[in-house]
Amino acid sequence: MKLVIQLVLWIVIIFLGYLVFNSIYEPIQFNKVKEARYAKVIENLKDIRDAELAHRTVTGKFEGDWDNLVKFIDTAQFTLTQRRDTTVMDEEYRKTYGVDRRVEIVVIDTLGYKSVKDSLFKGSNRYKTMMNVPVKGVDAKFQLDAGTLDKSGNKIPVFEAKVAKEVILHDQNKDLINQEEEVVSVDNVNGPFISVGSMEEIKTSGNWPLKYGDAE
Repeated sequence: MKLVIQLVLWIVIIFLGYLVFNSIYEPIQFNKVKEARYAKVIENLKDIRDAELAHRTVTGKFEGDWDNLVKFIDTAQFTLTQRRDTTVMDEEYRKTYGVDRRVEIVVIDTLGYKSVKDSLFKGSNRYKTMMNVPVKGVDAKFQLDAGTLDKSGNKIPVFEAKVAKEVILHDQNKDLINQEEEVVSVDNVNGPFISVGSMEEIKTSGNWPLKYGDAE
């Protein structure tokens, strides 16, 4: 009977040891997987932001459709300009007062054009897949929205691209995912999504910390 009790105790000790080890080891592995996947996702979000900012520069607005955004990159061009100050005769002043007066003006000269694709992606075709969440086993696209916000009577263009953490970490421990969605820290991605831009405020920055690269 004593031998049976000892055997049971050893089984309990081994089991408790396993639980303690797993409680430490699993979060460590979770963080490794999380940070590796987040880094890949954020690289795509940076490309998406660059593409959207280029679209606003050329067209004055952001784009909420992936096909249209890719087509824009394939075909659009930046206008290369030069700004210079000069002076000209103020004809209205001379007509009114009969006196010559020169005024300073700014002249914008068009120097040429440059492909948006070459400017942003330098021969790479990664913009054609930037909408796909770059995680093995995940068949999903980033959510993309674009529109305007009213600011003091002005319609300001806004956009947002995002993906849920639960999509990125689809094969990980559900309890750890829930904890990750509720995290609030300057060193982590806060909230349930990784995102760039916003449909609720005027910004084009991402919600990731500096360790993943510039969010602005």
